[in-house]
Amino acid sequence: MPFEDELGDALRRTGDGFTSAGHDLVDAGERRGRRMVARRRAAMAGGSALALALIGSAGAYVNGMFGPGGDGGRANVASSQEPTAPRPSVAKRGPSRVGTGAVSAEQLTGVLKQLLPQGTLSNTTARGTGHDLGPMVSSVFDDGEGKSSLGFSLSRVDPQGPGADDMLSCPTPAQVKFDSCTSETLADGSRLHLFKGYVFGDHRADVKSWRAIVVTPQGFMVDAHEENAAEEKGAPVSRPTPPLTLAQLQALVTSPLWHPALNDLPAAGQAGQGPPARTGPKAVDILADLLSTGGVPVVRREEDGADLGYLMLDDGNGTSMVSLEIQSGNPGNPERPGEWAEQFASAETLPDGTKLKTWQEPGKGPGIVRWGAEVLRPNGTRVTVCAYNAETQASAATRNEPVLTLQRLRELVTSPKWASEYGQ
Repeated sequence: MPFEDELGDALRRTGDGFTSAGHDLVDAGERRGRRMVARRRAAMAGGSALALALIGSAGAYVNGMFGPGGDGGRANVASSQEPTAPRPSVAKRGPSRVGTGAVSAEQLTGVLKQLLPQGTLSNTTARGTGHDLGPMVSSVFDDGEGKSSLGFSLSRVDPQGPGADDMLSCPTPAQVKFDSCTSETLADGSRLHLFKGYVFGDHRADVKSWRAIVVTPQGFMVDAHEENAAEEKGAPVSRPTPPLTLAQLQALVTSPLWHPALNDLPAAGQAGQGPPARTGPKAVDILADLLSTGGVPVVRREEDGADLGYLMLDDGNGTSMVSLEIQSGNPGNPERPGEWAEQFASAETLPDGTKLKTWQEPGKGPGIVRWGAEVLRPNGTRVTVCAYNAETQASAATRNEPVLTLQRLRELVTSPKWASEYGQ
């Protein structure tokens, strides 16, 4: 399967290994994918090993930060209670991120009520600092102008680590359509991310999702979101926009009232630096160079780091997005033996040992198709190129088929250029 679809499986497999602080996944490919999953709400922009609309939320939604038991659901309870949830295996979790329980679910719900404008909370689910999945509150807020899904999570992160960087970065337009996104450093050194987007990238329902995330110099992270519907998904729009302005969301996440709960959580420690960055041209520039002989103009390019990028091609019959990701595997990694081997078990083997797969399948949006090709090189490097018949995976179709044929995609991923840049 293409890496867009593997993301869900990968996150489910690793979901109990980190809390909302664990938005820092173990490698750059997963971090980008997690960011996209939370941004799809982040398309191929929806895909990598973030969207959603923000990754700021991927770990939260996948790991149950905003619902009991890790399923993202809401318990219909009259007051905040500690929900029962499967307790992840300690062996899978690594260093504990569970607090002493000094701050209860009820106390966190009380802090949220104190920080909100006049209104009522209902259908509240909450977790205190002693819960395995981390402290959070999820509720329905009604200020008299329409009900809104609202929630937040608390965690500790390395403020200078890649996980914090991912949480606070804005998606590219190729990944998701949004109304506004800003990231800035406040006077006290905290880093603030504010986002106005949508739950559904294809706008099949006009549910807006607004979010604020702050990471302080001491590693406190508060992540809050709100929608203009009583549920993120499954409920009709109840008001034109969510109830809190971005300024009010900022005030909520930067409030010192959360500090007792955050101080009860153990510090995250310093995140690993990972392998050194590759020198040389960016992957998207290599792809653009390979496409320059095809006669189809590149009208726009976007990138998300050195090894993930998007090109918009237009042959006069409609814009077509082409996405690219390079993932450097480690076949000798004892914790991940045979990385990607299962996905390439039935792939064609080329004379040099490279594994090759191609596919044609429906995309995520109405009328969208996704054609792709990917290779797994003998040294573990994976090259994936996908083409869409639209500007993004979730936007409206602009043409019947992608501008690149399946044969052309095959030629692109098997180009000797990748071996010369990324090794055999």
